[in-house]
This record gives sequence, C-alpha cells and structure tokens, in this order.
Amino acid sequence: MRIVLQRVSRARVTVEGEVTGEIGRGLLLLAGFTDGDGEDAVAWMADKVAGLRIFPDDEGKMNRSVQEVGGGLLVVSQFTLYGDARKGRRPSFIEAARPEVAIPLYERFVQVLRATGLHVGTGRFGAMMDVELVNDGPVTLILER
Repeated sequence: MRIVLQRVSRARVTVEGEVTGEIGRGLLLLAGFTDGDGEDAVAWMADKVAGLRIFPDDEGKMNRSVQEVGGGLLVVSQFTLYGDARKGRRPSFIEAARPEVAIPLYERFVQVLRATGLHVGTGRFGAMMDVELVNDGPVTLILER
C-alpha cells in the first residue's frame, strides 16, 4: 500500500462536474494498492495517517495530528502510484492491484479512517477526477507498507 499524503488548507474532488468529496484543513491522501496488500496494511496505514504529527503546535513545530487539530481527510484512489517508468517511455502498471482487489481495500481503508471519528471525503474509484488542493507548508510525504 502506498500513500502520497499532503497537508492541505483545503481540497476537493470533482467527477463530471459533481463534487464528490471536500475538506477544509486536513490531509489529502492519494492511495494506491498492490496485490500483496491486505487488512494488516490497511489498519497500519489508517493508524499512521490518523496519528501522524505533521500539524504545527503553538510554537510552530510539527507536533499535532490531524485528529488533534480537528482536520479532515480526503481519500482519492490512484493506481498510478504503482506506475513503473524505469524502462521505455510508457509506464507499466503491473504492480497495481486490479480493481477486484483494490476496490475492497480502498473501501475498507475509508471505513477504518471513518471509525476514528474524522470527517472523511472521497473521490470515486476508477473515475476521471479533478483534484484541487492548497498544499499547506508545503508538506508532502510518501508512506508505504
């Protein structure tokens, strides 16, 4: 499981002109899955995301989690995170999980995040999405399990 996480002031996802998910202050999560992923990876990643201390405290140090600042999460599926462009000019996506594997993992990841009590918005799996964000910091991390 691979996540590109961005701390945002705001973010939203639009599919065919319809806003499917939107947050104010919080984290935008671009989520990719591979065939070896399972419940343990999903649980680990959800716990990591919810508790990651990357928001500033009163002294400006990254010392607070999204839970502590009352932020939201916007989760967007992105199989291209498993794109391999080492050879040739066209990326290979052979490491990305097929939809029959990835969809249940994505849905479970969202469910586990919602169980933390955080507001969680989403994109639409497999759709062409427009993702808008204001990266706060900027702070961007790559998480992998």
